Amino acid sequence: MVDIDVPPKSSRLPETLVGAMRELARTKRLLVALDFDGTLAPTVDIPEQARATPEARAAVLRLLEMPHTRVALVSGRAIRSLEEVADLPDTALLVGSHGIELRLDEPGIILDLDAQELERVARLSAVLADVAEPLDQVWIEPKPAGFTLHTRLATENDSRHAHLEALEATRAEFDGLTVRSGKDVLEFSVRSATKGEALEHLREYTAATAVFFAGDDVTDEDAFAALTADDLGLKSGEGATLAQHRVAGPTQIARALTLLADLREGDVHEQ
Repeated sequence: MVDIDVPPKSSRLPETLVGAMRELARTKRLLVALDFDGTLAPTVDIPEQARATPEARAAVLRLLEMPHTRVALVSGRAIRSLEEVADLPDTALLVGSHGIELRLDEPGIILDLDAQELERVARLSAVLADVAEPLDQVWIEPKPAGFTLHTRLATENDSRHAHLEALEATRAEFDGLTVRSGKDVLEFSVRSATKGEALEHLREYTAATAVFFAGDDVTDEDAFAALTADDLGLKSGEGATLAQHRVAGPTQIARALTLLADLREGDVHEQ
């Protein structure tokens, strides 16, 4: 617990961010929504090996225990993958596949692809396999409503070739396919959903009076765009962003979450 009038240990964060978080911590019902890869966890070459930094995990667990405070992970990962790498209590809300999958307070994962969508997923699998198989270190990750083409470990030439060929092949085969580009990935989905839509759903579900959202990738910009004047968006790393604030990476995100937990704990008795 901290005295909110005493400069915190996290004062190495930008002063404008610290001031904004002091105000945010006083809100009545807070939703803390977080991307995982590149935000809570450093980016790694093998997605299954990603883990949140110890400081970030500790701060998230503290926030999960606080009254009038909900924590949600909002990720492009499938929820089963997110559950494994995040390893959080069931009180954490989970959004996977950019909003296509939801795990809220009720048991089970919400996903309802119809027969036509399932058939399109099967066709998409075959098309992308033809693209990836001839190339070294290019691989396909299954998602509930599509697939992600990974090229992080491929050569620059193979990565460029894979992206261009995948785009050409899917455009020729499908109408209305949702395509997203990220850091060394290209995602294809038979259903459209964005992190912005997911954030709005979580805001309503939790009756939040303010939202803190942190993310690092281009797909997180939809969530930053959904924030209001009472919310706080924090960008992790480089790149153009709609977020009001920015830090260098997961280490500083963890520091910010620790500060938020300190401030929220110091003020939550007044909620």
